[in-house]
Amino acid sequence: MSKFLSRFSLLPALVLIFNTFPPQVLQAAQLVDRVVAVVNDEVITMSEVNDAGKGYFKKINEQAPPAQVEDALSRARQEILGTLIDKKLIAQVAAKQKVSVSEAELQAATEQMLNRNNITLEMLRTQLGQMGMEFEAYRDTLRNQILQTKLVNYEIRSKIIITDNMILDYYDENYTKHVSGGGYYLMQMGFVWKKPDQQSSTADLLADKAEAKKRAERVHALAVNGQDFRSLAKKFSELPSAADGGDLGVFQKDEMAPYMQDAVLGLNPGEISEIIETPSGYQFFKLLSSQDGQIVVQASFDSVKEEIRKKLYDQQLKDQFDQWVRDIKETAYIKRL
Repeated sequence: MSKFLSRFSLLPALVLIFNTFPPQVLQAAQLVDRVVAVVNDEVITMSEVNDAGKGYFKKINEQAPPAQVEDALSRARQEILGTLIDKKLIAQVAAKQKVSVSEAELQAATEQMLNRNNITLEMLRTQLGQMGMEFEAYRDTLRNQILQTKLVNYEIRSKIIITDNMILDYYDENYTKHVSGGGYYLMQMGFVWKKPDQQSSTADLLADKAEAKKRAERVHALAVNGQDFRSLAKKFSELPSAADGGDLGVFQKDEMAPYMQDAVLGLNPGEISEIIETPSGYQFFKLLSSQDGQIVVQASFDSVKEEIRKKLYDQQLKDQFDQWVRDIKETAYIKRL
């Protein structure tokens, strides 16, 4: 499969409203309308596929190498068709369960989207037009999203149970670590200055360093005064470790850079180091443990309990939704023509 085709292999299940495509006329050849799929007792036509995929097909025609256009369009039509099949199945399930979307709900959802993106209805219509999408087609997509949410609430959300034992198991596995062999379990925060370039003066570099130190001093004071180190690192640290709440894991003494050793070796577990200068910024550390065989707690259970509950809930929701869709498809008559 060519590199170009692989870039177009993951079409979202729902049309993304704010993709921006150039407004040139679609170059794809007109196809005679015909039935391309049967879903239980309903059909999907080629014109429905072409309408749903206008913007996607336009992008392919504008960006694909000429020799690959037809293959890319064929693959894209199949992906669009799969989306329409899923949409049709959801609508059929909703009809059986007498679940519907009122005009008032659709209007409220449209207004919420406009407010969230700080745009007007006219701006929305313009953006849709640039995509080659009619406003009514957008409303139909939005209606299907609301319908799917209602079905998920009815079929799945009410059946998800996250127990305290599940949360504790996750906590023990992900928020506690065993320190062995005399290692030092460290957390870190860092604040960097800009890399100098040919236009940078000494004064510019000194000013950047001073600003970085101010940021480090402000957050260091918060940590020393008892605010949660992990939360502060996620919010303020400018190092890659911020994504993990500043968690660096266990280091042996000879694995540390000299500046780390200077900051850490004199600390007792639970203490926070002074701010130190590194080759690219300012850092400080928290020593969680340096005792062989100790179990180290990265964060208190109470501080992460709700975060863990949400992670477990979201994972169960995804797993059960995927299974729900598979079950619907297994009991449906679906024929691609």
